[in-house]
Amino acid sequence: MKATKSSAVSTERQKRARAALAAALFSAFALYIAWHAAHESQTRPVDELPLSSARGDDTSSPAVGANKPDLVKRGEYLTRVGDCAACHTADPGRPFAGGLAINTPFGKIYTPNITPDPDTGIGQWSDTDFVRAMHEGIGKSGERLYPAFPYVEFTRVTEQDVLAIRAYLNTVAPVHYRPPANALRFPFNQRWLMLFWNLFNFNEGRFVPDPKQSAEYNRGAYLVKGLAHCEECHTPRNFMQGLKTTGRFSGATQAGWDAYNITPDRTSGIGNWSDEVLISYLSTGVAPGHANAAGPMADVVLNSTQYLTREDLRSVVAYLRAQQPVSGGVARSRDTWGKPAANDITALRGTAITSVNGLQLFVANCASCHNWTGEGVGASAPGAYPSLIHNSVAGAASANNLAMVILHGVARKTKDADVLMPAFGDELSNDQVAAISNYVTKQFGNPQATLTPDQVAALRAQPQ
Repeated sequence: MKATKSSAVSTERQKRARAALAAALFSAFALYIAWHAAHESQTRPVDELPLSSARGDDTSSPAVGANKPDLVKRGEYLTRVGDCAACHTADPGRPFAGGLAINTPFGKIYTPNITPDPDTGIGQWSDTDFVRAMHEGIGKSGERLYPAFPYVEFTRVTEQDVLAIRAYLNTVAPVHYRPPANALRFPFNQRWLMLFWNLFNFNEGRFVPDPKQSAEYNRGAYLVKGLAHCEECHTPRNFMQGLKTTGRFSGATQAGWDAYNITPDRTSGIGNWSDEVLISYLSTGVAPGHANAAGPMADVVLNSTQYLTREDLRSVVAYLRAQQPVSGGVARSRDTWGKPAANDITALRGTAITSVNGLQLFVANCASCHNWTGEGVGASAPGAYPSLIHNSVAGAASANNLAMVILHGVARKTKDADVLMPAFGDELSNDQVAAISNYVTKQFGNPQATLTPDQVAALRAQPQ
């Protein structure tokens, strides 16, 4: 009896302790919100800081209220830097009208219409509405935006540049189109919950140049950390799908594609790429002897980085060079693997093929462009068929990107060349894609990077 009474008393004490703890946490949270609201206007960095050397422009660039054509032209350039068209254009015939489906672990988000249509776009948004969305992640009606829209990075962009983007968007053709409603699971469809997400993953405020660094570094930092939002793809995410504070630029996976390590580590990252090679990759999608852009990165080159001025490209490179190298445990660079095939093709002569054979499939589907030796055609000329030897995709620790290229092909149009590799997803089975991938990695790349048909099936199922 005494034991039962003692147990009941103990349980009651535990309940009271938990209630007290919950009350304390709620009180602390409420105090934080109150403090944040009271100090927000005092602690927010001032937009009017002298950022001409950090915005990626020169001191003659137009500010708000300057000549309208110059402001629109500046806004068009900045819209390119931000790659706004990539997310806000589902149909090339309706640029900026939104409707692109973005798949997240919590459901599907459809991008909004940002044309000046007054009913379905942002035609009735004030400049203040637009700035608040970019800087604070809050829509016209006070709704909290989801971080699929990268306001986490856009908050660093100066008000002058945000208004230049708005000026340009005001000039694009209005499109009367209402994108589908988001399809997010409960409770993730409750926008007010973004308040808590922001507490852990969002620091609102404009970019402030580092006085200890050069103007070139600061300009690169402004671009990479702001409009270009490079971390959105190249930085790993935490369990809340926010960007991790450690391992910045060390690589991540997006829709089945591996966004590689772009830290200056000489083995895992881009430390052994010269400045000119990096600039070539950003402006053309080709890094001779290293890599060729495909998948989402090809879209970035197509829509954004090929339009950056050489000064801005050099600034981006300077900033990336100064980042903390992350090794990731990789022992050999992706672009150092492989050798030309020697006698493989002659071994097929007179041989009866009774099962899925990677070499046979490679010869039948790939050799006409990449050569049966794997050395490609056209060397480093614009539009050349790339070598599979010393190729980052073939030499990566994971063969995911290789399989994705086979499944979905490559479409990358730049000022220098129109690169097109056909997609084989409708022609080849999962077993066949796996066989080709494993032959390519064994002969021309990292032989430890292998794929099973089931893994190819999982990649094929990734929405693009």
